[in-house]
Amino acid sequence: MPTVLRIGPYRFHFYSDERTEPAHVHVRSASGECKFWLDPVVLASNRGIASHDLRDIEHIVFQHQALLKEKFHEFHRC
Repeated sequence: MPTVLRIGPYRFHFYSDERTEPAHVHVRSASGECKFWLDPVVLASNRGIASHDLRDIEHIVFQHQALLKEKFHEFHRC
């Protein structure tokens, strides 16, 4: 589970067994974990993260979308 980005309390990472899914990133914080699709950026799932934190995370994903997509494809060799 490589970490590709850390910003504030958020850790952005991938799981190795999800290569058949579209490009996405998992984000973990002290309160839980969520998953965002990367093209387009859309919340895919959420477990425990408050809505105001989800907005912050979504903004970060938009800001770093190109990097996250690049790292996803690099990691999964797509």
